[in-house]
Amino acid sequence: MRIVFAGTPEFAVASLGAAARHHEVVAVYTQPDRPAGRGRGLMPSPVKLDAIARGIPVFQPESLKGAEAQQQLRDLRPDLMVVVAYGLILPRAVLAIPTHGCWNVHASLLPRWRGAAPIQRAIEAGDGETGVCLMQMEAGLDTGPVLLSQRTAIADTDTGGLLHDRLAEMGAQVLSDGLGLLRAGLKPVAQPQPQAGVTYAHKLDKAEARLDWSQDAAALARRVRAFNPWPVAEAMLAGERVRIHGAVAIDDNRGKAPGTVIGASREGIDIACGQGALRLRVVQREGGKAITAADYLNARRDLPVEG
Repeated sequence: MRIVFAGTPEFAVASLGAAARHHEVVAVYTQPDRPAGRGRGLMPSPVKLDAIARGIPVFQPESLKGAEAQQQLRDLRPDLMVVVAYGLILPRAVLAIPTHGCWNVHASLLPRWRGAAPIQRAIEAGDGETGVCLMQMEAGLDTGPVLLSQRTAIADTDTGGLLHDRLAEMGAQVLSDGLGLLRAGLKPVAQPQPQAGVTYAHKLDKAEARLDWSQDAAALARRVRAFNPWPVAEAMLAGERVRIHGAVAIDDNRGKAPGTVIGASREGIDIACGQGALRLRVVQREGGKAITAADYLNARRDLPVEG
């Protein structure tokens, strides 16, 4: 079977490994190198680096809408195209090129959380579970029928990073299962997505990371977890802007105004919220590294506490 793989970020690397296990990946498509880091030098994507290490040819078109890019794909004679967080739109003409069409590994239980940031949005919304779907792609945004899926509970300790890594491995597994069935001539049965329950996981914005103490502490705690490791929640703490890497919600705000420091100990720094309080456990001062609340208190012995 001739497979063309299309993906860009770290999430897609495990799936590339699953697709390449039988030496069937004839080409990898990934986004063009982008400026990154302090020097803003061009950086290859994680998928490109993995493909080079495997000796797989890499293509990096700016778009797949042009006739030349589409002919290049036809010339590869793909039986299947596997798409995992590629980041470019696949036109109808591209979807029709591979013999078996295009499969997508998506990090949610469709139709919930279609779109760009399903992992973080599931945590932020307080979902009890999420998962991965292997989907037959069609022209709509994550609207295609589901071939296979796998579920996982979202723990109270799950961050965006932890859940990302778990779902990346699960995505590789459902892809491997689907490819195994296809090789055996038993293509998975496509199940149309239900009309009810459609939600959209909009792309993360750094502005969302600014916490508003007037909001509910439980919602803020979920946002802290969802936005770790990026964009990382931030807020004003007694006149100082800090980034918050770890926090939990507690019930009592002691009737104090939102933003008031109502407790400070080795367990954490408690900030009154609109409802309840947020206990900060790991914070980062501007220009510094992430530290425990205890270390922060050692540096800010003047922190005002209204118990």
